[in-house]
Amino acid sequence: MRKLKNSELDRLSVEDFKSVKKTPLIIILDNIRSLNNIGSVFRTSDAFLIEKIYLCGITATPPHKDIHKTALGSTDTVAWEYVENTIDLIEKLKADNVKICSIEQAENATMLNNFTTNPQTTYALVFGNEVKGVSQSVVSASDVVIEIPQYGTKHSLNISVSVGVVVWDLFSKLNT
Repeated sequence: MRKLKNSELDRLSVEDFKSVKKTPLIIILDNIRSLNNIGSVFRTSDAFLIEKIYLCGITATPPHKDIHKTALGSTDTVAWEYVENTIDLIEKLKADNVKICSIEQAENATMLNNFTTNPQTTYALVFGNEVKGVSQSVVSASDVVIEIPQYGTKHSLNISVSVGVVVWDLFSKLNT
């Protein structure tokens, strides 16, 4: 077995990326503090053809050197927008028939492995602050809360890891 060179990976150009059909997933980052986490989310979003990222509250926006360091240019490919108030955004997306899914530990949450998708539905995945998680008002406004099953002694994952786990799972379900 031989590792492939970057030139052998047959990646999309920036122009092709912008015109290709996207996965019906939107990511909402609600009050994310870490610029490196934000950049990582952009990079994961590029990898799985995410429709759009919304940066809300205190979440920083490109251009910024610390976002760029982990995004590796994906801020130029993935559509994004800053919206100050997450609840206002959720109301707008709901009016457009987008299903709002907070990724959080909550009563009656649906475990990620039990969550089923519909390819005709667009899902907005809300990821919250590194310390406080998704705010209660956003959880309450969501259509569903999805929890990532965890079996060890810790009670949380890094936000960028959570995005990777959830996006990969839903991407796989939507593309089978």
